[in-house]
Amino acid sequence: MNHDGYTDDYLAGILHSVKTIALTGASPNPARPSNGVMGYLLSRGYEVIPVNPGQAGKLIQGRTVYARLADIPVPIDMVDVFRASEYLGGVVEEALALRPLPKIIWSQLGVRDDAAAATAEAAGIQMVMNRCPAIEYPRLIA
Repeated sequence: MNHDGYTDDYLAGILHSVKTIALTGASPNPARPSNGVMGYLLSRGYEVIPVNPGQAGKLIQGRTVYARLADIPVPIDMVDVFRASEYLGGVVEEALALRPLPKIIWSQLGVRDDAAAATAEAAGIQMVMNRCPAIEYPRLIA
């Protein structure tokens, strides 16, 4: 897939199809974008599970934080990546070890790794890169 642009139908379809989102790079700091996006997604009815090894066992926005994707005890529909581009490949590899596989890996603004996307897509996982669901949701859904 060409990740230079996405159709509105593609993004809206993803936003309609997911229910459970693992948010990697979640921060307890309300000034951090990951915290604001988590709150927004929660307010739109998504189940958002924060992932951050340094915060594991604590709460962010009332949700238990897990150290890694494999620690989450429920199936994940989407992984929302708030990590730098150089870590996206590692997040994809971690997601590929999950059963069932997540349907989507969505990386935030400024986060792109075409090789990681190709790996995910080869395994049947949809990719979105360099976009924010908290920006796309009100534009396409609300």
